[in-house]
Amino acid sequence: SSAFGTQRIDHLYRDSRRSGTRLFLHYGDMSRLERVSDLIQTLRPDEVYNLAAQSHVRVSYDMPEYTADVIGLGSTRLLEALVGSGVPAKFYQASSSEMFGDAPPPQNEETPLRPRSPYACAKTYAHWMTRVYREGYGAFACNGVMFNHESPRRGRTFVTRKITRGIADIMAGRQKYLYLGNLDAKRDWGYAPEYVAFMWRMLQTDAADDYVVGSGETHSVREFLEAAFDYAGLDWRSRVKYDERYARPVEVDELAADSAKARERLGWNPKIGFDALVKIMVDADMEDAGLEPPGEGRAALKAARVDEWSAGGAA
Repeated sequence: SSAFGTQRIDHLYRDSRRSGTRLFLHYGDMSRLERVSDLIQTLRPDEVYNLAAQSHVRVSYDMPEYTADVIGLGSTRLLEALVGSGVPAKFYQASSSEMFGDAPPPQNEETPLRPRSPYACAKTYAHWMTRVYREGYGAFACNGVMFNHESPRRGRTFVTRKITRGIADIMAGRQKYLYLGNLDAKRDWGYAPEYVAFMWRMLQTDAADDYVVGSGETHSVREFLEAAFDYAGLDWRSRVKYDERYARPVEVDELAADSAKARERLGWNPKIGFDALVKIMVDADMEDAGLEPPGEGRAALKAARVDEWSAGGAA
C-alpha cells in the first residue's frame, strides 16, 4: 500500500531524529519471512507482541487465503525468526475467542477449539504453533485468548464502533440510518486498555503459559445497540435497518469467558464493565463529531482510575 495506516497512533509519533524519541516504526510484511527475520535480527527485541492480522471475521470469508497467510503462517514466520536468530525474546500471540466457535459457554483454557470462520481457523493454527514452539524449542511463547475488547480506537467496520460512530453521525445529520447484521449474537465485551495491560503482564512472569481473558459477562449485539442509543437519547428502532451483507455464512452464537486461571495466577481484575464501556465509546465518538457528550463515560474512567481516551486518540 502507498498509504500508511497509522492514524490511530499519530498522536504518539514524533520525528525519530528528536532527542528522547521512544517510538520507532519499521516497515514489515507478515507474509515475507526474510523481512520478519531481518527485523528480529536487527532490533533484537526483549519482547514481541504479535497483534498482526486480517482481523475482521466477516472479511475473512471473502479473503480466506490471505487471512490464513497473514495470521496463521505469519505467526509461524515470526516464531521461526525468533528461534532461528537465537534472540531470546518473550513472545505474545494474540489468540481469539473466535477459536471456540460453537463450543458451549463459558469457555476456558480446557475448552475444545471449534473454529467456524477462516479467521478463527487461522487463529487456531497460530495458537497451536505457538505451543509447538514453546514445548518443542523452549521458546518463551504465550497465547492470550482475548475475548472482545473495545475502545474508541476500534475500527469503524466492527459492530461496536459502527454503532457508536453511527449514533454520532446520525446526531450530526451525516446519516439517517445504521445498517447492521445479526443482532442476536452474544459476546463478552471489555475495555481494551485493560486487556493490553494484561498482555504485558503475561510476559512478565517466569514461565510461559496460555490464558483466557474476558469479563465473564455476556451481552447480545442488540443489548449493546439498545444501551448505546438509550444513552444518547435516541430510539434505535427507527434508525437501524438489517442488511444481509453483514451476516456471516456461519454464525458463532455465544462467547463467554471463564478467566479463573488469569484471575488466580496473574490477578486479572477488570474495572470497566459493559455499561461503562458503552458510555465511553459513545462519549468519544460524539466528541469526535463535534457534539457535546453526556460525559458519563469519562466519569466512569476517572472513578475506575483506568487510562482514558483523549481527543487525540484512545489510551
